[in-house]
Parts: sequence; structure tokens; C-alpha cells
Amino acid sequence: MSDDDEPFPWRSRAALLAGRGALQLLARTWRFHIVNAAAIDDLRAAKRNFIFSLWHGQLLPLLWHHRDEGVVLLISEHRDGEMVARAAESLGYALVRGSTTRGADRALISVIRELQAGREVAITPDGPKGPAGKYAPGALIASQRSGAAILPIVAVADRAWRLKSWDGFMIPKPFARVTVAYGNPTIVLAATPRAAAEEAPRFEAIMNDTIGKAGG
Repeated sequence: MSDDDEPFPWRSRAALLAGRGALQLLARTWRFHIVNAAAIDDLRAAKRNFIFSLWHGQLLPLLWHHRDEGVVLLISEHRDGEMVARAAESLGYALVRGSTTRGADRALISVIRELQAGREVAITPDGPKGPAGKYAPGALIASQRSGAAILPIVAVADRAWRLKSWDGFMIPKPFARVTVAYGNPTIVLAATPRAAAEEAPRFEAIMNDTIGKAGG
């Protein structure tokens, strides 16, 4: 069994995500390598609002990497989302609760308001229940409605536990090398929310290209 396939008990996941202390012990051993940092640096230098687009299974190392930056995170209201929400709050994230399946309209309105106020918002377009790697329309509609760019971001670890969950949730092992790669910021130029939703295959391809840049 390889490192990537090794199971990690859900109870250990809960313990890891329940508080910042346990996560700090692990995450402070990770060695980060950044690809295309100019993509996010240029957005921030121009003081442009944008949407982080990340796959749900890569959430943990990316939460750590962008901790204490005041990013607003869209988190689902179901049980697993509650664990992630507690961890995210402890890492300095503001939260919008909801998803494409629960609280969708309310959550989307809140996300658009945050973007219009100039905030950075992070969305997992394949969450909260998948399918993994499939782009739900929420981030695309938020971009279309607000004019905010979508910034793809991915994480690849050379050694990691992967949960037997729908997303293969990744927990980098101690002293893992974690590569974080940014894609190019992209604005959804569709005229309507329906047309924006139809952009999903293009943005899935952009995410996959970004994973390739990270060596995944």
C-alpha cells in the first residue's frame, strides 16, 4: 500500500480538525513550494477582489497556507462542514455557511456581497458531496454577478494520508513537501447566470491544468 492510498481513520480526522493546536503540530513540519505566486501577488497589489477555486480534497494544506489572511470561506452546513468550519475559524477565516445543496441561494447572495465589498472568497466547487473534481456553478455565478476573477489554486503533497471519502481528503504527512500552484485569474464573461454555469467544463480544465503545473 502506498502513502497516498493508506487509510486514515475518520476519528483522527476529527481530532486533527477540531482545534488549531493539533493542526499546528503537523502543519508546521510541511515544506511548501509555490508555483506562479505572481498570479495572487498581482491581484492583491491591484487590490482586486477574487475567488479562490480549490478542490475539496485539497482543502487542509490550503487552509493552512492562507491562514490569518482574512479570507472568507464558503463552508457547507452538514456535519463534515462543521468540523472544517471550526478549524477554519481557528485559522483566521471568516465564514459563509451554505452550499450548492443546502442554503444555496442565501449563501450565494452572501458570497456576492463579500466580493462586492472587496473581500477574497474561497469556494470548493466540487463540495460538499461531490462528485470530486466536478465544477458546480456557484463560483461561476458569483464571478459573473460580481465581476470578481476566479483564481485556481491546487495543492499536491509528496507524502499524504488520503481518507476513504468521496473527495479522497488529503492530509500531508509530517515533513511532506507540499506544492501549491496558482492558475491564471479568469473572469466569467457570460451574460447570464445560466450561461455562467455552462462554463463549468472550461473551469474544470483550468483546474486540471493547474494540477499539472504542481506536478500532480
